[in-house]
Amino acid sequence: MRLKNLFKAAIISIAKNKMRSLLTMLGIIIGVGAVIVMVAIGQGAKSQVESQINSLGTNLVIIYPGAARTGGVSMGAGSFTRLTLDDVDFVKKNAVTVTGVSPVIRTGAQLIGGIGNWSSAVYGVSPDYLQIRAWDLSSGDFFTDTDVRTRNKICVIGQTIAKNLFPDQDPVGQQMRIRNVPFKIIGVLTEKGQNANGQDQDDIVLAPYTTVQYRLSGFRFIGQILCSALSAKTIPQTEEELASLMRQSHKIQPGEDDDFTIRNQTDIAEAAQSTTDVLTTLLASIAGISLIVGGIGIMNIMLVSVTERTREIGIRMAIGARGSDILTQFLVEATLLSLGGGIIGILIGIGTTKIVNDVYGWSTSLSVFTMLVSFGFSGLVGIFFGFYPARKAASLNPIDALHFE
Repeated sequence: MRLKNLFKAAIISIAKNKMRSLLTMLGIIIGVGAVIVMVAIGQGAKSQVESQINSLGTNLVIIYPGAARTGGVSMGAGSFTRLTLDDVDFVKKNAVTVTGVSPVIRTGAQLIGGIGNWSSAVYGVSPDYLQIRAWDLSSGDFFTDTDVRTRNKICVIGQTIAKNLFPDQDPVGQQMRIRNVPFKIIGVLTEKGQNANGQDQDDIVLAPYTTVQYRLSGFRFIGQILCSALSAKTIPQTEEELASLMRQSHKIQPGEDDDFTIRNQTDIAEAAQSTTDVLTTLLASIAGISLIVGGIGIMNIMLVSVTERTREIGIRMAIGARGSDILTQFLVEATLLSLGGGIIGILIGIGTTKIVNDVYGWSTSLSVFTMLVSFGFSGLVGIFFGFYPARKAASLNPIDALHFE
């Protein structure tokens, strides 16, 4: 019953000075709201990066060309290529920890068909490409190993090309010229959107790699080899196996440097997630400073309140209130102010996050855990910064308090 009376007295005291109470809570409101918004933006960015990394493929391991050296200086990965289709065949034949292998032969080309022309990238790949990249078809079919062996002039196009060259019609079965070479469209890819670099993944043409190499690019060497590991856990084992097979294929002697580079999406994902985690922590820390400032504001107002209510405190003590009762009363007031600010801050944070997501198009992710932590922390701020004023009130001498003007 006594605790109930303390809460009642605290609420009455807060309600007496509504404007001052609101201004006191302002720092907490801003702090909690800012923490929720900043963490939501950071988590949204993290989810977006994870989605973009996952769009690269299933347990993807990529073999890139190696680095050339000029005068003892490395020119960087990809500056020297010795990757060939023989390497692809050797990996396919001997690798036991991969579920798919595809060369990638890229060339730019002008596409002519449908209602006009379009400049795009043409990729020569194998039938394993869709499984490796975790890509599906929205219509039609993909080419087969037979099409690769016969260098069949068929292709699969992305949604961007379909929308620009064949609007309001089904491209499957229609003809399209690539560098004046006629190709038959046999399928359309599902939409994949932009990658982490902002490139349109749907602005793409896929064709049998033999067709692209012999009819379009004319290059003997290939740009990269894509492989899919058995699972995420076996990626390190797959990298070791691929490195060993590539050294055998290129007849690299022990002690000699590799003329290729092997990377996987896990490395990219970990680096990207580490960056977004740091960003989220930084944003939340900056926003958390507002909570500390809000707590200082509560302490200042509570000190003013103690001074204003000195005679009241003296009267309460004179009629039997103990120091612990006065301490608890002021702590309850400070905590209620802080928790009230926390509730309003959560509501404002949710509303602001919705605005950021809907109006500005930023990817956000609201977290119930963050809201609960922010609310709990706001209560702790009230207790921590309210303790000193409460203790000061409790330590007042009743006689001095009654004579205070």
